[in-house]
Amino acid sequence: MAGTSADTAPTPRAELGVIGGSGLYALLDDVTEVAVDTPYGPPSDSLFLGEVAGRRVAFLPRHGRGHSLPPHRINYRANLWALRSLGVRQVLGPCAVGGLRAEYGPGTLVVPDQFVDRTSGRLQTYYDGLPLPDGRIPEVVHVSMADPYCPDGRRSALAAARDNAWEPVDGGTLVVIEGPRFSTRAESRWFTANGWSVVGMTGHPEAVLARELGLCYTSLALVTDLDAGVETGEGVTHAEVLAVFARNVDRLRTVLFKALEGLPTARDCVCSHALDGLETGLTGV
Repeated sequence: MAGTSADTAPTPRAELGVIGGSGLYALLDDVTEVAVDTPYGPPSDSLFLGEVAGRRVAFLPRHGRGHSLPPHRINYRANLWALRSLGVRQVLGPCAVGGLRAEYGPGTLVVPDQFVDRTSGRLQTYYDGLPLPDGRIPEVVHVSMADPYCPDGRRSALAAARDNAWEPVDGGTLVVIEGPRFSTRAESRWFTANGWSVVGMTGHPEAVLARELGLCYTSLALVTDLDAGVETGEGVTHAEVLAVFARNVDRLRTVLFKALEGLPTARDCVCSHALDGLETGLTGV
């Protein structure tokens, strides 16, 4: 796969995006690798463009193709900006999570409708009033996050899972922790006591940054383990997470592709109107 030089040909475009592992696009034909620069630095990796059900899709390995970036060091701002710069307006964000309820065991697919931010130190807005390298200064803009995930995207993801005999959990709260460590038992029990559903490390600030750019964002959370406070024994291990994800990656890919196919071609959701009437100070936003 070769990158496309801006000096020799137009940059390829895509309408849909997926932020996830490199294995998710491994079976596509004619994948084009595109290196993208952004005002916020480089994204996690190149974008890989292919076609799913007749629609152009950009895949971005969240942790880099070699899984070299831990959750707290991912350049989330660059990732979302890079996708938007290629024309992407709807994004699916699959992620691995721990279950906070006994019934949400490994292999459960959750399509959350809420998240809780328990991270610290992550750059989570484009509208901080600080100058960019090119001299532009973004306005201070406040976007609504009452319902953080795209309703159209959620409907498509739920339908795709059911069509593939994988009954999903419709709704629930994803609590996002800083990482890279897993939770203590006390933390896990606290999350459960608050009524939250699953815990992960990458769902924030992706959803916020997508909304700030007027993009649709949908999370598909694959449970790879029961979190430390839900089970007895030594608690979750990294090896366990990787093993469960590997066992489920094929059907997750199938559901993702079906969900991409089901996304609307014309948007009229809360995400698409997030910036209506606002002056952002950013070109093209």
